[in-house]
Amino acid sequence: MTKVIATENAPAAIGPYVQAVDLGNMVMTSGQIPVDPKTGLVADDVTAQARQSLENIKAIIEKAGLKVADIVKTTVFVKDLNDFTTVNAAYEAFFKENNAAHFPARSCVEVARLPKDVKLEIEAIAVRK
Repeated sequence: MTKVIATENAPAAIGPYVQAVDLGNMVMTSGQIPVDPKTGLVADDVTAQARQSLENIKAIIEKAGLKVADIVKTTVFVKDLNDFTTVNAAYEAFFKENNAAHFPARSCVEVARLPKDVKLEIEAIAVRK
């Protein structure tokens, strides 16, 4: 049975989709852009944007009763692959700060445009053990 995951600690969906679906053993998030759920603001800095997108994912995963350490796969969409090193550093720091025993598998691709013209979007898959 599929359960919809929704939390006020991450931005509400801006279209016909949900923040995440819980399939019982797996939670799949929708892509999270760097919108602060309280203020709606998006920083222009790619490091801050990466951090906010990851914090949004964390809030959703935690609402499902999981932890950052349960994330097994992410996909990162960036507008400029020249930002890869900067995004990578923010990504690494986030997972280390959240006591992940390992980094998840990851894909990172450059895209032409993202919602609200943000610099990146991140989606995740977490698994219940």
